[in-house]
Amino acid sequence: MNMPDVIQKKRDGGELSRAEIDFFVQGFTAGTIPDYQAAALLMAMFLRKLNLEETYHLTEAMRLSGESADLSAIPGIKVDKHSTGGVGDKTTLVVAPLAAACGVPIAKMSGRGLGFTGGTIDKLEAIPGFQTAVAPTDFLDQIGRIGLAVVGQTARIAPADKKIYVLRDVTATVDDISLITASIMSKKLASGSDAIVLDVKCGKGAFMEDMESAGQLARMMVDMGRQAGKKTIALITDANQPLGQTVGNSLEVIEAIETLKGAGPADITELSLVLAGYMIYAGEKADTPEAGRKMAEAALADGRALAKLRQLITAQGGDPAVIDDYSRFPQPANCLHIYASSAQPFSAAYVTAINARRIGLASQHSGAGRIQKDDPLDLSAGIRLLKKVGDPVKADAAIAVLYGNDIAKLEAAAGEVRTAFTIETAPPKDSSLLILDVIE
Repeated sequence: MNMPDVIQKKRDGGELSRAEIDFFVQGFTAGTIPDYQAAALLMAMFLRKLNLEETYHLTEAMRLSGESADLSAIPGIKVDKHSTGGVGDKTTLVVAPLAAACGVPIAKMSGRGLGFTGGTIDKLEAIPGFQTAVAPTDFLDQIGRIGLAVVGQTARIAPADKKIYVLRDVTATVDDISLITASIMSKKLASGSDAIVLDVKCGKGAFMEDMESAGQLARMMVDMGRQAGKKTIALITDANQPLGQTVGNSLEVIEAIETLKGAGPADITELSLVLAGYMIYAGEKADTPEAGRKMAEAALADGRALAKLRQLITAQGGDPAVIDDYSRFPQPANCLHIYASSAQPFSAAYVTAINARRIGLASQHSGAGRIQKDDPLDLSAGIRLLKKVGDPVKADAAIAVLYGNDIAKLEAAAGEVRTAFTIETAPPKDSSLLILDVIE
């Protein structure tokens, strides 16, 4: 078997066998297949598409390229949750403590920010002392003790995905449903949980901007999970405007804490309760997702979920005092208020849209995200939205605040924030629908 033959077969629209896909994944991971041949095959896959069987074989080959976590020593049904990436999406910081407080073991491996979307691991590292790299034995012990651990993806889990993704990122082959499915599900299946709840984002602030592509991605990931023997549920959720009122690492952790205190924004609270309900249901602690949600509501109301977050922070070396004293987070040297454009002649109007992608890019450019993969983060940087869709606004009103240590970056990001807002004299149509579909 040789790579030119495999490339030619896919280029001409043929179906790759499991052996051919294994040959590619194993060879590229080991370094015996060069980048230029791997890139040619990925482009052929992107243009000619993979069918369901090919996608399953690719997912399995990538999963088997490294180790799989063994969580069998932990009693109960372990549940994982994954988001395909959204602006302001800090739900893991809320739903993991909620589900764990209801008795569901949560063994969560999370990632760093990608492009204009934030990453859970970057957010957790805004907590002073918090360790996201945990030894496997300590990881298992922690879940046994407190029922919850959130760590970074180890290099031993699906290493093929890391190499393939870097190549996809520089060859314009990221935006393909089969390749996205294999990337996500290879890591999720190798992470060892028994059930997976997927939050598939749809809208301007997501990689899938329309319902058709989001639905295709959700169904394919559910199929991959089912074929691997994992209970898998996908929720398609709205990502046209940012979730909550903050975008940026420290800011989002604070907002998650506020949500667990019962004082969070309505959209974050609602989505977190729905996701936690499905996780509790998947973990067989509730007979229905609705019953799971009621359990999550109780854990939120009586403080058990907030206490679980405090346990998580303490167990992973962080400073639990941040829950009560936000001044312990990294503090920005500068803040810059953004006002409704004076070019818009109105005395009173409404925010009718907020382009989440532009807000995500503005946050990235403020220092909260990376332009290059090795860029250091300003953990204090980010955006607070003072207005959301449907809110009334006057011409002289502030609509957002930018935070960070580099004033030049904030000034550069300010224009992106302004253009993200659409302000009109007529109120918008109802935009409160967060859950667009559920696929089991």
